Amino acid sequence: MELSEALARTSINRLTEFHSLADVLEPDVIQSCLEANGVATLRKRKLPMDAMIWTVIGMALFRTESVRQLINKLDIVLPQEVDYVARSAVTQARKKLGSDVVRDVFYRTAQTWHERAEHPHWCGLNLYGVDGVVWRTPDSMENSAAFARTANKASQAGYPQVRMVCLMELSSHLLIDSAFDSVEVNEMNLASQLVASIPDNSLTLFDKGFYSLGLLHDWHSKGHNTHWLLPLKKGTQYEVVRNLGKQDKLVKLSTSPQARKKRPDLPQTLEARLITRKVKGKEVSILTSMVDPLVYPGAEIVDLYAHRWEIEMGYREMKQHLLASRFTLRSNLPELIHQELWGLLLAYNLIRYKMILMAKSLKGVFPNQLSFRDASSHIIYKLTQMPIYAPGNVPKLILDIERNASQFKLEGKRERSYPRVLKVSKNRYPVAKKKNAALLK
Repeated sequence: MELSEALARTSINRLTEFHSLADVLEPDVIQSCLEANGVATLRKRKLPMDAMIWTVIGMALFRTESVRQLINKLDIVLPQEVDYVARSAVTQARKKLGSDVVRDVFYRTAQTWHERAEHPHWCGLNLYGVDGVVWRTPDSMENSAAFARTANKASQAGYPQVRMVCLMELSSHLLIDSAFDSVEVNEMNLASQLVASIPDNSLTLFDKGFYSLGLLHDWHSKGHNTHWLLPLKKGTQYEVVRNLGKQDKLVKLSTSPQARKKRPDLPQTLEARLITRKVKGKEVSILTSMVDPLVYPGAEIVDLYAHRWEIEMGYREMKQHLLASRFTLRSNLPELIHQELWGLLLAYNLIRYKMILMAKSLKGVFPNQLSFRDASSHIIYKLTQMPIYAPGNVPKLILDIERNASQFKLEGKRERSYPRVLKVSKNRYPVAKKKNAALLK
């Protein structure tokens, strides 16, 4: 590792003001969201509300710092006789800000950044993914009352948990929408809250756990060419309508009376396309709403499902790199847990949008082909450096971030050189060691 890179990585936690990020997240967006939610941003307060937005973002970008240390070290406290901020004042400011403002800032920026980005497409469709993740919250009385705990026959989870489902553009990892609630809420119920955010001319990849004809019908009916794709769930009953090609069929799926009761517009049957292929010696069956074989070639559809793992990579980037593998969130109140999660998604999108700009400077490279760990460290370090530069040099510094994008390009995914094996479970009882045969003689 070069000395300059080592110094850059050790300087990432040097905290400075966040106003240098205004080239990505405009202050007007923050102000309009504050006004829409009736949150006053009085400048005479030590902790103005617009500055608290950056504090919530900073909680994700600088996970190793406590919230109070973050505020006291950042240049967001207005000059007073005493610049020190008490812990109670921080909590009160976060309560006043609430979660709705941060949520609205996330939605406004997600829509803007998504429109500005030029995403690649397949057969005229942009690729999206939907999947769920579980977050752990502190074990406070308020969190325990609001969020359930997962349990099995042996034990119960030690922390209250939040279940989240996100809609992600897969080539850039840019989040479009998110829904979360207590862990006891089903993933499909959360996914149904994302239907309104589905873009036209899109293909969404689901895991087979999201198989629900009601959800899939709503997804496909939302807009123009809003298609879905997921593996065939074991035991699914279907009727073959006609063959579209070799191992390519048009099938009819019957909906249940319970599903039609919940959704009166749900028909009794749905038509879908079933394609079967062998991938690495294993037979894979894919179910999709793309029923036209002339527009959507079946030879490529099965391979598309591999891109669903991009959203799993996004969750890993948030948990391991942004949160430094500290899986328990900070806040002791449910409302502040919601605020913290929206701030985490906003911070992740902010870095990912910067990586989109970096990828544009490289020909034939997509944002998901850049190393998130190295690129995010470089972006945060460069952006926090801006206050020490003269205003005339700031545009040059922003361009340097994009010019250095080539050093973060991934060389490609490595293939496993050995098959995955199952780990032998531990025996509850001690096993006597066999005596050496030589000793028995």
